[in-house]
Amino acid sequence: MKNTARVFLKAGKEKSVLRLHPWVFANAVQRIEGEVNAGDAVEVISSQGDWLAWGTYSPQSQIRIRIWSWNKDEPIGQELIRDRLRRAILLRESYVSSRETNCMRLVHAESDGLPGLIVDRYDTFLVVQLLTWGVEVRKALIVQELVALTRLSNVYERSDGEARRIEGLEEQKGVLVGVQPLPTVRIIENAIPYEVDLCNGHKTGFYLDQKANRCRVMHYVKDKEVLDCFSYSGGMTIPSLEGGAKQVTCIEESEEALSLMKRNLAINQISTEKVQVIRGDVFQKLREFRDRGRTFDMIILDPPKFAPTIAHVAKASRGYKDINLLALKLLGEGGILVTFSCSGGVSLDLFQKIVFGAALDAKRQVKILEYLHQASDHPTSLSFPEGVYLKGLVLTVD
Repeated sequence: MKNTARVFLKAGKEKSVLRLHPWVFANAVQRIEGEVNAGDAVEVISSQGDWLAWGTYSPQSQIRIRIWSWNKDEPIGQELIRDRLRRAILLRESYVSSRETNCMRLVHAESDGLPGLIVDRYDTFLVVQLLTWGVEVRKALIVQELVALTRLSNVYERSDGEARRIEGLEEQKGVLVGVQPLPTVRIIENAIPYEVDLCNGHKTGFYLDQKANRCRVMHYVKDKEVLDCFSYSGGMTIPSLEGGAKQVTCIEESEEALSLMKRNLAINQISTEKVQVIRGDVFQKLREFRDRGRTFDMIILDPPKFAPTIAHVAKASRGYKDINLLALKLLGEGGILVTFSCSGGVSLDLFQKIVFGAALDAKRQVKILEYLHQASDHPTSLSFPEGVYLKGLVLTVD
């Protein structure tokens, strides 16, 4: 067995590690002593020679090392992985009632001490994403411990998306343990049933991070004509109708998502007379509504990630401003706008400034009623603010 490599940092670059931030960037590395391969455990050492942490090595990513442990007596191995998984699962079990929902996030990557690992539960299935080399090379061990801890014997991998490509990993999808999921799996969230596609749906099949926000939307919709943009499979549409919306117009580009939405409307026994489903590009359709003088009482904007990395922030900011500007022009007096950004590179402060700029251009007086965030089963470590990726505003327009 080869010796563990030691990664020495440049002078002053140890500060973030000492503050328990889990990322070490490539430009912070002074030198590496010893042989190291992708995903290997390494010891992180200050420029003064002080031991700092255990991490895993990612040779192609700008995030060169991800910290797993700041305890020298807690190296990266089976015992640490089992303990981190156990703690993460117990945390959710302590405040998420299985009587209310059969779907939740069980492991939220860095904030649960397992950088790059996402584990979501959908009824009897676990769906995992392994987004870094550190968890990729420990896949078999992680799956083994997950099955033992959850007593669930179906594990499906959805290691796809931009994050894995940035890491230099190929996309992987398929059964790891147990059986192939059916084309749709039934879940219950906030007492509402949904059919989800675990194999091909967005993220791991559903936007679990919006669980609490779907409840908040129900608070505002009564007797309103609602426009739900980027409606996907009905995660905001159905709660809106359950909350008493008079009419919901949905815009979604994906035919597969619209097919799933129609199925979800049917299993909730919602009359199609209350729903208008439009397939198309949201930006284009909003402009068409504007040109026709169409207005709504409430608009929900829940777009996909416009800025997967910091490098995309400028372009994403223009997209967020454009879409919020259009929405603000379509709201009647006293209208409600519920607007989100799930881009990690766009902070809440920046997002609020973007929406403010849109309000100025739309010549609308706007008040903030609520700030919205990702659900509590997507916790964020105080030392890792980047974990706060979902942010939302509930606004009222004079």
